[in-house]
Amino acid sequence: MEKPVSKDASTVSEKLVFPDHDLMRTLCGEQNAHLRLLEEKTGVSVNVRGNVLSLQGGDWEVELARKILNQLYELLKADYPIYLNDVDYAIRILSGDPSVDLKKIFKDEVYISSKKKVITPKTVNQKFYIDSIRRYDIVFGIGPAGTGKTYLAMAMAVASLAKKEVNRVVLARPAIEAGEHLGFLPGDLYEKVNPYLRPLYDALHDMMDFDNASRLLQQGVIEVAPIAFMRGRTLNDSFVILDEAQNATPEQMKMFLTRLGFSSKAVITGDVTQTDLPNGKISGLIQAKGILEGIKGIQFAYFSREDVIRHPLVQEIIDAYEKMESEKK
Repeated sequence: MEKPVSKDASTVSEKLVFPDHDLMRTLCGEQNAHLRLLEEKTGVSVNVRGNVLSLQGGDWEVELARKILNQLYELLKADYPIYLNDVDYAIRILSGDPSVDLKKIFKDEVYISSKKKVITPKTVNQKFYIDSIRRYDIVFGIGPAGTGKTYLAMAMAVASLAKKEVNRVVLARPAIEAGEHLGFLPGDLYEKVNPYLRPLYDALHDMMDFDNASRLLQQGVIEVAPIAFMRGRTLNDSFVILDEAQNATPEQMKMFLTRLGFSSKAVITGDVTQTDLPNGKISGLIQAKGILEGIKGIQFAYFSREDVIRHPLVQEIIDAYEKMESEKK
């Protein structure tokens, strides 16, 4: 993330007082790691003395740092644990829009996994995405890898199943290489397509303990299947996710979208810049975007590099590839 551009060249100083010493230590981080990250990202100098933080830097940057620290402190008071990644997310969010209330994002609990991990949105676009899934029956999540499109959709699906809002969760993915390479793999059809579905199983097992997930898979309450297995079905009382939708053909996309039955939701995720379809074959996701955007009851949520929730280098990699693509045009 680039440092915010200064709105004012003047240097200002400000002192912030945080009464609770324990929360203050958590706010600063181990060996003041949170403050060091804040300094790096905003260019503001931060000094600690007791329960007082002294900020020095550009007028706009100091104001930004003040808002970040005050909002993080309020989250701590609300029993939300703050880690280094949370500080990074807070800086990203408030750098883009200083009016955002972090509590509305970070305190929106989507699901608590079997590992007692609370799954929450971490960016403004992620918050919009999960709110869209709550409100709309068909939601498209489009953006680069690592932005939480599939992971959050999976969390919403498992949460809906736990609340008995749906009776079944169906997770689908195109097996893009099935036409040629799968014939050389050993085993029956399920064993051949299984490698392409592995990321969905990984996300599922990250949210549920292995025994419970296995039981639900055996009972058919949770189904993981290639998109071709959707043909001819009507999915009622279901939460359906189509992952890697950029690799679905237009015919597959139409077939998938018309499987939706009563009291069901569908979430379609993909990255339109990473299609693996043969040259000359249009992506069903790109076509659907052009055809369906604007239809009442269907929502499109878009993600950017700022929403990447992976290793910080992933953002740099995305930027590098986007720069190369733009230079080609």
